[in-house]
Amino acid sequence: MADTPAPARGNWREVAAIFLRIGLTAFGGPAAHIAIMRHELVERRKWVSEAHYLDLLGATNLIPGPNSSEMSMHLGFVRAGWIGLLAGGVAFLLPAMIIVLGIAWGYVRYGTTPAVEWLLYGIKPVTIPLIVLALWGLGRKAVKGATTALVGLVALAAHLAGVNFVIVLLAGGAVVMLADNARPLRPGAGRALWLPLPLLGGLASGSASGFSLWNMTLIFLKIGALLYGSGYVLFAYMQADLVQANGWLTEQQLLDAIAIGQFTPGPLSTSATFIGYVLGGVPGAVLATAGIYAPAFVAVALSNPLIPRIRRSRWAGAFLDGVNVAALALMVGVTWELGRAALVDPFTVLIGAVAAALLVRWRINSTWVVLFGAVMGLLSAAL
Repeated sequence: MADTPAPARGNWREVAAIFLRIGLTAFGGPAAHIAIMRHELVERRKWVSEAHYLDLLGATNLIPGPNSSEMSMHLGFVRAGWIGLLAGGVAFLLPAMIIVLGIAWGYVRYGTTPAVEWLLYGIKPVTIPLIVLALWGLGRKAVKGATTALVGLVALAAHLAGVNFVIVLLAGGAVVMLADNARPLRPGAGRALWLPLPLLGGLASGSASGFSLWNMTLIFLKIGALLYGSGYVLFAYMQADLVQANGWLTEQQLLDAIAIGQFTPGPLSTSATFIGYVLGGVPGAVLATAGIYAPAFVAVALSNPLIPRIRRSRWAGAFLDGVNVAALALMVGVTWELGRAALVDPFTVLIGAVAAALLVRWRINSTWVVLFGAVMGLLSAAL
């Protein structure tokens, strides 16, 4: 699959230590998380090649669940096998889960969320050059000719026009697959295309009944099994099941969960920890978090061994090429939206420019760049 020799295998403790640190400092949403992982594990540590990383990114877009968390699981598996998969996924979400749990305790006790706008103000600008550098590096591998370049441009236009992103990914894969293969499809040649799609989609949704930890856990399992798209898709599911269908949560509590997910590091899906605590205390927090992430662990465990087979297949490999370039086009669209929200005045533009210089000229560790943004945000609050 990769065009470089496989890196030396590590152990699960190494995987856990690195993803604990990334999870503690990974602000900015899935696009930023994926960029940070690429900077740390492709550029600096050489765990995988650019091509392999790109294949993993394409695979995460074809299975349900939070993409950046699934990348931590895939990379953990590549580095340290099955226990590495568990170590990477758990270590990446654990810091956010603990932070959100502490905030939820204060929320239930005092009825408010902390005011940390300054933190986002400083951190958001530094995530933009991180993402742009990741897109540049991955794009050089993803764009393999005129066909993939055209598919990427059309995918970006479709995303900006509001086309469903699953349709964009599948269409991109299909176009490149058909364009790159003139021979008729041999019987069975496309079998490796079928990555596990919603594995637990048959789970019953919660009915409008009295609250119980069991019913809540089933709802979060269902959401995790059907979760495609951004964090806002996640909140749409929560609003439908927890606010409208069951009335367990108020609209204001859901909005507070959204805010907490945005200003804490790590995956946005740990908002489930907050909601679980509000509904059922510590047991509710643990069960909600486990429920929303369990399908992702299963999906990655089943799909990762298929990726080498997909890459070796002429048809399936071309399909993955199309998915990869379409996924990067979606990230370009997301980056444009993030940039408009992050670079709001001359000071944030300056923060972003300094961060870009630190990354490009001096190749500073992404953790220090994020901390630089936090310090700048703190200084802006003091001025």
